[in-house]
Amino acid sequence: MVRRYYRPILSEGEGLPLAGGPFSFARCEVLTRAGREDVVAAEDVPAEWRQRLTSSRPMLAGFAAPQPLVMGILNITPDSFSDGGRHDAPEAAIAAAHAMHEAGAAIIDVGAESTRPGAPELPVADELARLTPLWGGMAGLPLSIDTRKAAVMAAALDAGAMIVNDVSALGHDPAAMALVAARGCPVILMHHQGTPETMQLAPHYDNALLDVFDWLEGRIAAATAAGIAHDTIIADPGIGFGKGLTHNLALMRGLSLLHGLGVPILLGASRKSLISKVAGETPVGQRLPGSVALALAGANAGVQMLRVHDVAETVQALALWRACHPALA
Repeated sequence: MVRRYYRPILSEGEGLPLAGGPFSFARCEVLTRAGREDVVAAEDVPAEWRQRLTSSRPMLAGFAAPQPLVMGILNITPDSFSDGGRHDAPEAAIAAAHAMHEAGAAIIDVGAESTRPGAPELPVADELARLTPLWGGMAGLPLSIDTRKAAVMAAALDAGAMIVNDVSALGHDPAAMALVAARGCPVILMHHQGTPETMQLAPHYDNALLDVFDWLEGRIAAATAAGIAHDTIIADPGIGFGKGLTHNLALMRGLSLLHGLGVPILLGASRKSLISKVAGETPVGQRLPGSVALALAGANAGVQMLRVHDVAETVQALALWRACHPALA
């Protein structure tokens, strides 16, 4: 049997509400593995898909900031692809976290293990050693923990972190799924292909957009089967994680399809090599314009969260973006 996927075509004030947010959709593009099949009215979308596309996302109700929420990236690693070594000292990391929050970050995502292409796995003890000196100085800030390891998740949650952000979608550590289920915290499940050590060697997809959708749908099902509440799950297509240029572009162009997962969507494209491959060879530190362009593309697709390095600049761009959209102003 042919499976059909329904990608909402966003509008303002026309049609059905998208994910309970300010955007609407009056039509959907119908996709199959054979290609684009049709465009249909929103009312003609099958009931299950329509429910997934229109239902509100309860997890977002606790955040006062307008959507999309900005998640600031705080890497306390010596070898991250973009900012490795900048926040090695606890004082520098704590100051950066407070600066991001003051600049408008709704969440600060703290990570102590680099997952850049080719990065080796960091032992749990080393990851915890980097994180432990930070918690006192970050008390009261809205934090997420970027880790693949259950012990690190537990320590961060104990220290006040609100969200677990796992690039392995709770697949790396066998104890992670049960830990998140027991804690009842929101969790970000990110698509990846391979591990950081191998993911960029030869990524392959039959259809990048639909393959990523199916994979995330499977991980959401596995999480809920393990006792994780559906309304605590966030999905991330994993731009740059086991993907080449054509795969990343297919995901960006079809991003609104992911609303059919029925959970909030996070986009993390900040400073990724996609920018350099499209706009000309550009050092990582000079990819701010491309990062903002990708963030706004995500906003136009209705994503609920943007994970970025440059918080103040992204917040400013979103303020102007909202002002230009009557439904958002």
